[in-house]
Amino acid sequence: MRAGLPIALALLLFPSIAHAELKLCNRTSYILYAATAQVSGAASQTRGWTRLAPGDCQVAIAGALSKQSTLVYARSSLAHSGPQRAWGGNFPSCVRDANFNLRQTVITPYCTASGSFSVPFAAIDNRGRPDFLMNFDEQPALPSLIAAQLAGVKRLLKDNGFSVGQLDGKPDKATGKALTEFRARMHFAPGAGNDALFAALEKEAQKKNAPAGYTVCNDGKDELLVAIGESTAKGQDSRGWWRIAGGACARTITTPLNSDAVWLLAQKINGATVASGPDKFCVTPQEFDIQRRGDCASRGLVEAGFAKTVTRGQSGYVAHVGLK
Repeated sequence: MRAGLPIALALLLFPSIAHAELKLCNRTSYILYAATAQVSGAASQTRGWTRLAPGDCQVAIAGALSKQSTLVYARSSLAHSGPQRAWGGNFPSCVRDANFNLRQTVITPYCTASGSFSVPFAAIDNRGRPDFLMNFDEQPALPSLIAAQLAGVKRLLKDNGFSVGQLDGKPDKATGKALTEFRARMHFAPGAGNDALFAALEKEAQKKNAPAGYTVCNDGKDELLVAIGESTAKGQDSRGWWRIAGGACARTITTPLNSDAVWLLAQKINGATVASGPDKFCVTPQEFDIQRRGDCASRGLVEAGFAKTVTRGQSGYVAHVGLK
């Protein structure tokens, strides 16, 4: 299973910034959502999400940064097709899927707030300055924010099912045709600018690519092997393995859920268990699709414990694993 690649980061210090603040700039072709954490003593405050359209810059923290440690994490919009991209580091901090503002003691080894989970943030070194400007980059890097803007339009048009040229920062006829068609479809006002364009592109792509089904996100650094158990018309079956890189996600069920639960098993490449539970399903060391749970040994299979995730009434579910 193909996993997403991390987004690179460029850090820049500018003495000409007018205000003491942390400003984030998106020089990628993805819509990004960024979270920040400020650590002072034994306490931390984490906020998210700051939305960054391709080619856009936003103030993520207003105020001086010099008296506290600052951490940053970013992930791509789920409107994009394929696995989610993410950038982070070595410092776990708690977030929620929805917008949030969390305070927590740094030494607490787990997330205490309802609906929160841990992802790996990266520390920035502002060298004692109160201001900081940071660029997110992808590989290969785009040369400018303007190039990122055009590449982002291309990627989102492709996410919406249009044919476009190469996903770079250069104009082409196919992209121009697709953009004209999309604008006409959306009935944009004559003065509608890039903000309206990216908002519409993201909204329409979400209808096509929103994670209906069952998505597993690896919030740690180590690659994981993931298997699931699910209820079918013939019983309860198990499937695996999906290989999910650190900071990436995989959709293990791509159709809307219609069951009350899905079971999950996740382990590292070396076999160390990351997520499991008391409910037993059959697995094999290689990729597998096994009908019916139970009687594993008599069928030449291995029995493993899976964790139950309640999905009652939901058409989509995102499970986060990989960080303790």
